[in-house]
Amino acid sequence: MNARTEPAGAQAEPENPARPPLIREFLLVAGLFLVYKLGRRLATGHTAEAFRNARRVWDWERTVHLPHENAVQTALLHGHTLVHLANTYYATVHFPATLAFLIWLYLRRPAHYVWARRVLALVTSAALVLPFTFPLAPPRMLTGTGLVDTARLYGPSVYGPPSSDHLSNQFAAMPSLHFGWALMVAVGLITATRSRWRWLWLLHPLLTLLVIVGTANHYWIDAIVATAMLGLALAVIHPPQRTATTAGRGTPRLGTPEPVLAGAGR
Repeated sequence: MNARTEPAGAQAEPENPARPPLIREFLLVAGLFLVYKLGRRLATGHTAEAFRNARRVWDWERTVHLPHENAVQTALLHGHTLVHLANTYYATVHFPATLAFLIWLYLRRPAHYVWARRVLALVTSAALVLPFTFPLAPPRMLTGTGLVDTARLYGPSVYGPPSSDHLSNQFAAMPSLHFGWALMVAVGLITATRSRWRWLWLLHPLLTLLVIVGTANHYWIDAIVATAMLGLALAVIHPPQRTATTAGRGTPRLGTPEPVLAGAGR
């Protein structure tokens, strides 16, 4: 594709696209996290409905023959070390991994950074609606399932008793942004890089899925809904385009220019 055949509206940017202003981006990303946390807190006070919805979700998953969450948890409970690692992953990887992903894109792929930030903002904003419309207790709180609260029993735990935990809304299990953000990290890095090993980034959302289900913090459906929301966001917000002269090549060799990106820094 050259200048004559490039779609209308697509413009080739310099080889080193300008990064958005750092302070502005810091405030935008920090504001996104803060709005999400505060928004979930505003959706409290629906305890009875959250447990009714939890029972409906559990029964629906059995009706459509989704795998039992118990199978994953049983595998984790074979050893205290494994379940402790799963709890630690749940408690410590979610925010740092997403933040590291955004920082790397900002420094190395500015155009992809803008795209990823917009996608994450859209998914996170949409996720704020569900705690108001469909409050959901996590499976660790649901009786009669055989599941246990692994974080409370084996540690570490990021949650206190729901009645005294004023920092989080534990009845907002759907969607799982742990999984949604992890999947976006993988999609973003696969899209922004050209290494033959880049598909291994899918291990991050896969491991996250096993952790959130095995620790009984989420149902399978929470990850399915997060995936659907991310898919819609990706359909609306497209990644930067690469020009025909550079698209499809492997990882650039030392001394050769990076692929030219369209839409950088917007």
